[in-house]
Amino acid sequence: MSLAPAAAAGFQNASAYDAHRPAYPASAVQTLLTHMRLTDEPHARIVEVAAGTGKFTEALAARHEGFEVVAVEPHAEMRAELEAKALSGGDCEGGEGRGAFHWFAEEGALAEVGGVLKTGGVLGLVWNIDDYNKPKAWSASTAWAQHLNDWLHCLSVNDDNKRFRDMEWMAVFDRQLKTNPVQVLRDTLTGNLPQFSVPLGQDSVEWTHWLSEDALWRRINTLSHVALLEGKAKERGEEVFREAMRMEDVKRNESGEIECHGRTYLAWTDRL
Repeated sequence: MSLAPAAAAGFQNASAYDAHRPAYPASAVQTLLTHMRLTDEPHARIVEVAAGTGKFTEALAARHEGFEVVAVEPHAEMRAELEAKALSGGDCEGGEGRGAFHWFAEEGALAEVGGVLKTGGVLGLVWNIDDYNKPKAWSASTAWAQHLNDWLHCLSVNDDNKRFRDMEWMAVFDRQLKTNPVQVLRDTLTGNLPQFSVPLGQDSVEWTHWLSEDALWRRINTLSHVALLEGKAKERGEEVFREAMRMEDVKRNESGEIECHGRTYLAWTDRL
């Protein structure tokens, strides 16, 4: 399983990613594990793909079930942050893709994941999605987040990398189902059958949190395509951010922190 060059470069500052990306709400973790049929299953083995710096791994390790977690991370610096946390591991009643499955949404990666899951196991996918980084079809809670979202989508116009907000990652599951009758027959005879159920189950948990302007801008800069901006493009991003922060619906607390909205998006599918 390889990592896209943009992801490798954009996630190079793993400590910044770990500091400024949000943790996963306990309610979202509980909801996903319920859909994966792993709640109250003691010592169930879970392989976590794209574990990053271990934010979701820590949430799994802290639970009462005593899950055995094998955390797999293709980015070297992310992996170093994860290994420093010294979490125990195992595998394979469930598989979980944390926040980066869109980078690997291709047949080869799906086959790798399917190869380590038991029949009847569940692949769970989870993303923390800030309003400003949402898919176009989703509604933003604020005008300022929509302003940033419009800018972020403009950055993707000349970018071939897959991202969650494009929602193209779902297609790898649909492509398991061939529409050509001859191909269906050939796959049946050769045992080349779908590995995962479709359509995907989907759910989400909404949340809010408070960040200073500086922390919010640093957080936006952990997005891979923003982290790679230079020169005029970087200056334009800072200008768009300042415009957003001056908008009327920016809500601040007494400490000057900004109310930020988002959701944890969940998807799951059975290993056939």
